[in-house]
Amino acid sequence: MSTIGFVGLGIMGRPMLRNLLKAGHTVVAYGRTPARLESAVADGAQPGASNSDVGARASIVITMLPDGPEVEEVVLGSGGILSGAKSGSLIIDMSSISPLVSQKIAAACAARGVDFLDAPVSGGEPKAVDGTLAIMVGGKPEVFAKAEPILKCLGSSVTLTGPVGAGNTTKLANQIMVACNIAAMGEALTLATRCGLNPEVVMNAVRAGLAGSAVLNAKGPMLIARNFKPGFRISLHQKDLRNALQTAEANHVFLPLTAEVQQMISSLIAHGKGDLDHSAIATFIESASRVEVKDPAP
Repeated sequence: MSTIGFVGLGIMGRPMLRNLLKAGHTVVAYGRTPARLESAVADGAQPGASNSDVGARASIVITMLPDGPEVEEVVLGSGGILSGAKSGSLIIDMSSISPLVSQKIAAACAARGVDFLDAPVSGGEPKAVDGTLAIMVGGKPEVFAKAEPILKCLGSSVTLTGPVGAGNTTKLANQIMVACNIAAMGEALTLATRCGLNPEVVMNAVRAGLAGSAVLNAKGPMLIARNFKPGFRISLHQKDLRNALQTAEANHVFLPLTAEVQQMISSLIAHGKGDLDHSAIATFIESASRVEVKDPAP
């Protein structure tokens, strides 16, 4: 069993840390919020004094943070993980960030003799809790081989997709499909409701056909139940689509559906819905149509 550093104790990070502990690893944890760090220690983690301290005490450090600027600060900033890390250690960033930022961080790590992988995840809080995340990894094959047994404590699917940056490019592709799927689900169930049908019946009817999907299975019931407790916040999906559009622009790719859904998300955030689960993307369609997806029967 390894000693693993873990920085980032939010909705996703906490259950991931618990799964590492359950697998028998020693975990040195650090986060900016004292209460979250105290909870991680109560789960069995050792407290780190700082990002640098975590880097010094663990040969493998995982970060799970909101966006690229936070990862840069935690890894490369003054008192960052890299300042304490020893040559030959490994940093695995499991945040969803721009591929270009991943490559920048990897270059800085390489200059210090530290390996780096970008390994963003898909599946939200439920799959973080049960350890069945889909993990998309970018990096050298020999470094991936070193990290794979640890990543399998966190996910049921762990795939090396290419060199550093490939993990986050794959995650951007994932997020495009998820966001557009939720928006399409919202249109479909809004139409069904307006036409007098029970949206739950419609959802169950199409699940077994070509329209069935993991997104529909996970997010359709949340929409119908009006349960928007965040497993993955709308504001974070906005960040991912922004990174996708910036990456597309840099590579001369046209993403009209992504741009349209990004505008929907921006409107929802402007109306105070940024902290809702991304299943609430569908509420943009509801609002525009003056329909709430629910059983129309009295």
